[in-house]
Amino acid sequence: MDKVYASCAQAVADIPSGATLAVGGFGLNGIPHNLIQALLEQGATDLVTVSNNCGVDGWGLGVLLDHKRIRRTTGSYVGENREFERQYLQGELEVELVPQGTLAERLRAGGCGIPAFYTPAGVGTMVAEGGLPWRYAPDGSIAVASPPKEVRRFGDNDYVLEYGIVCDFALVRASRGDRHGNLVFHKATRNFNPLCAMAGRITIAEVEELVEPGTIPPEDVHLPEIFVHRIVEVGPEGKRIERVTTRKREGK
Repeated sequence: MDKVYASCAQAVADIPSGATLAVGGFGLNGIPHNLIQALLEQGATDLVTVSNNCGVDGWGLGVLLDHKRIRRTTGSYVGENREFERQYLQGELEVELVPQGTLAERLRAGGCGIPAFYTPAGVGTMVAEGGLPWRYAPDGSIAVASPPKEVRRFGDNDYVLEYGIVCDFALVRASRGDRHGNLVFHKATRNFNPLCAMAGRITIAEVEELVEPGTIPPEDVHLPEIFVHRIVEVGPEGKRIERVTTRKREGK
């Protein structure tokens, strides 16, 4: 029952090249950057990631992109990542863009053992009809395009078929966790972390505070231990801000 690992390096040591990874976080909020850094140092390459976005230059999943470790990514937001844009437009990175609610439900469905579901999101667009550029050729033409999806009518509306997502591993971050793997997230850091954790066959969590089993009241658990297989304490850390904006205060 004790799922604690001594270090992030030990926790990610067996992630092989070519693995699929569900990675929690939203922007730079709640991202498992210690596990990502350990994976960079471990050396796995040709990775396929599923995450709301792909970090920024030099931080989060951006560090794996910087070292050409990611072959394909599925997400809903490109963000402030110039290297991501460069690799995508030059045909070095395959990108599947998904409506954000659809991405969340695909992760949840995969974690619940639901193979597919119908949603109205994307009906009548290239999301359903196909043709979105997944990968460009070096000359700027489309090398790989998204295929058309099944559309079915229920009542008076059309719905598109989407498939659940299951990954080899999931990397997530929580504020507190116990040795059995029960996790608590602080406010907005909850975001995609529970969904990604559910979608991983092996889920690895970094936590700021590790406590003994029974310390966290059952009603306060955001993600139960059944979805977590490894846990590492990383301690409290300063938080990065994706884009700092300021304005002059009135009268100043």
